[in-house]
Amino acid sequence: MIRKTVSLAALASLAACSMAPKYVRPELPVPPSWPVGDAYLKQSEITLPSVSYRDIFRDPRLQRLVEQALVNNRDLRIAAANIATARAQYGIQRAALLPEVDGGLSFSHRDNGTSGVSSGSTGGSTSGGTTTSGSGVRDTYSASLGLTAFEIDLFGRVRSLTTAAQNSYFATEAAARATRLTLVGDIASAWLNYASDQSLLKIARDTAASAQRSVTLTKARLDGGIAPRTDLDQAQIVQQTALSDLATQTTAVAQDINALQLLVGAPVDPTLLASSIEEAAPTIAELPAGLDSGILLRRPDVVQAEYTLRAANAQIGAARAALFPRISLTALAGLASTSLSNLFTGGAFNYSVAPSVSYPIFRAGAGRAGVAQSQAQRDSALASYEKSIQTAFSEVANALARHGTIGNQLAAQEALTKSAGDNYRLSDARYRGGINTFLQSLDAQRSFYSAQRSLVTTRLTGATNRVTLYRALGGDAALDVTPAGPQPLAPQR
Repeated sequence: MIRKTVSLAALASLAACSMAPKYVRPELPVPPSWPVGDAYLKQSEITLPSVSYRDIFRDPRLQRLVEQALVNNRDLRIAAANIATARAQYGIQRAALLPEVDGGLSFSHRDNGTSGVSSGSTGGSTSGGTTTSGSGVRDTYSASLGLTAFEIDLFGRVRSLTTAAQNSYFATEAAARATRLTLVGDIASAWLNYASDQSLLKIARDTAASAQRSVTLTKARLDGGIAPRTDLDQAQIVQQTALSDLATQTTAVAQDINALQLLVGAPVDPTLLASSIEEAAPTIAELPAGLDSGILLRRPDVVQAEYTLRAANAQIGAARAALFPRISLTALAGLASTSLSNLFTGGAFNYSVAPSVSYPIFRAGAGRAGVAQSQAQRDSALASYEKSIQTAFSEVANALARHGTIGNQLAAQEALTKSAGDNYRLSDARYRGGINTFLQSLDAQRSFYSAQRSLVTTRLTGATNRVTLYRALGGDAALDVTPAGPQPLAPQR
């Protein structure tokens, strides 16, 4: 009988209808292709291939830092714990689809003392009176199986809640992928920033050394009565500017290492760092972008927003089902006997089944308000989903705009730096030969110093732009694996 009851309840639950609206993926709220124009490169009409960060970040040292971070970074550990929490919550909710069967064994011993009065005899009964003596000792043995208040999900309330929990779990896993993608991009950017600051540090050091030689020469000319005092002051201005920048860049390099250590989650081996932006920038490869903006749908943050929308859609079904009667079933089957030897005999069996129906007669509109609330939450999730796509489109478009012009800017900056260097060397030689004034030499030195720093910044911008494009397009195949720990449950059909 208990087997039939459980089977009946399970079949009723599995046959439940769903009152959730049918989910239809919204149309993309962005143009079907990337912007075109003078600021954008002409893209090849191909779908963006599934890549790995190793395909884009080709320096083995940077790859090693990323691998260490994927193991040690604390944000990833938090994300993994959040996945485990959401997975367990889904498991708890899914368990409500089936009845909970409890089993029990019990034994009771009761002694009320001796009852009855003996008159003229020590026997169990006597003539001439109503006397009975006997023992008040009573032993009871029982074994039982039962289910308590199992909801027969005729209107799909429990199934809708299970679907919502499942989609929330999937959204949490997508959020973890987004965290991993952001982490890899941050490490690459921090690695490039360190290389850039090392280049700026070298420029400041070289300029300070050159300025020191100018100060020494100018002071000697001043002492000899050849140069005015203002020449020495100008030379010292250049020197002190370079020394100030040297101190600033020394601090920046130390802070870059600290930032990398925080991202990696462990001390950073100095041998894994690039010595200059000239060395680091060429190791960041190009990432092709397809014309179809539909590739944004694979970005982890967009995936997370869509699963959140699906969960909100399922909550509507649960709220609607709450307006209908709730049917529950309580059943108990067991064996009871005053003798242990007779416990498992046919006569000791007993059972009871108690179905019940509850329907809210008056809730002051709370049920319909619950439906309206879930619909409003679905609308909010829909807007968030569409905004996430629009944000992704904007980020990719901005990255493409910068990518389309950085090559020309870099070429112009390299030519400018070369010309500024030649001008400074010629001006300094003409000054030392007594042809040019010291002011002309100082102006040429300042221009060369500024051009060198701008070139480093432009190289950093170009390399960082490729990192930004990698992160904005998303879809790193190497990061779509759930971290070590419990594996995700298969989606329930």
